[in-house]
Amino acid sequence: FAEDKGLKFIDQSSHDSMPTFSGKLKFDEIGMAEVVVLANSNIIGHPVRESGFRKNYNVNIIGIQRKTRYLVQNVKDEKIQSGDMLLVQGAWEDIDRLSRLQAEIVVIGQPSAEASKVTLEDKAPVAGIIMGLMVVAMIFNFFPPVVAVLMAAVAMILAGCFRSVRDAYRTINWESVILFASMMPLATAMEKTGASELISSGIVGSLGSRGPYLVLAGIYLGTSILTMFISNTATAILFAPIALQAAVALGVSPYPFLVAVAVAASMCFASPFSTPPNAMVVSAGRYSFVDYVRVGLPL
Repeated sequence: FAEDKGLKFIDQSSHDSMPTFSGKLKFDEIGMAEVVVLANSNIIGHPVRESGFRKNYNVNIIGIQRKTRYLVQNVKDEKIQSGDMLLVQGAWEDIDRLSRLQAEIVVIGQPSAEASKVTLEDKAPVAGIIMGLMVVAMIFNFFPPVVAVLMAAVAMILAGCFRSVRDAYRTINWESVILFASMMPLATAMEKTGASELISSGIVGSLGSRGPYLVLAGIYLGTSILTMFISNTATAILFAPIALQAAVALGVSPYPFLVAVAVAASMCFASPFSTPPNAMVVSAGRYSFVDYVRVGLPL
């Protein structure tokens, strides 16, 4: 078979003397990229084995495209020339480091973007099961929502649904985290200063003599306006007692008033600050506050 295919056995002595990589890489952590050698590069004229790619950047040159020729045999002895396109193989992180040497070489494409395209399809059933268990735990109140989500996140990492803990850390949307952290002091300030209660009480006081339907509409409108600036949870907490007192004062059932508060607080589409889903898509979709107002007000 070797003679028919023109193959040769590797000299075992020379193979043993070659440097080897002692680390462990998964299939989704390594890749290949094309690198163009610029005219002012210091590696021009040096053989591949003396180029320092493996020693300095932990990547291997496995092929060279020189004009219309493709060099794949005895690559280590080939002298690198200006304009050569090198096919390198290694960890995506190491290949990405090559892209910073803009003065000597140019990496074709975006190694980081290519690495992110590698999916773990075999872990999809495991991720689906973990997600389903998290939803069940939240629906039946087996655990508080925060605990259920954290347990699911840890289970995803332990089950190998992420390539590494670093990749899991990178999926955190820090803009949304900072946004929610900033909204909490705002809601507390409005509550402590009495600003939110003053607004809601004014609406009820001015409409109380005109019938329950108009009061109900006023509470709905007030809840919708306030939830544009603070979270829907804080708005519901502030308006629910006001709605309950208004219903008692009017002698009507409080259920329609409380439902109006819940619906109005949850259906604010004119602000990115109202609900967690709205806030989560701000950075992903690169939306502005005006975009939410333009689309959310008609809704």
